[in-house]
Amino acid sequence: MSMQSTIETKLNSALNLEVLDVANESHMHNVPAGSESHFKVVAVSKDFEGKMLIARHRMINEALSEELAGGIHALSLHTMTPDEYFEKAGKVADSPECEGGAKR
Repeated sequence: MSMQSTIETKLNSALNLEVLDVANESHMHNVPAGSESHFKVVAVSKDFEGKMLIARHRMINEALSEELAGGIHALSLHTMTPDEYFEKAGKVADSPECEGGAKR
């Protein structure tokens, strides 16, 4: 199973998600072709209601603890309640281009 599929499966099992979008952004970084190490996650859930951003991120990190311990190098999280997602019309910030490693 790919890392992207693992992330999707684990988050869907751990949270009551209304929207989940997992994007492999490894190609934007200085990693070998085909890598699965950099991801952007958009997660929308009523489970986030009344929780500060750090608590939402901890929920995601807990669900993906094994993957974060080895395999995932970077995880960009956009965690919203359904109302917040609606207010933003489902839009989240684009990830910046990598400036690390040999790309400098």
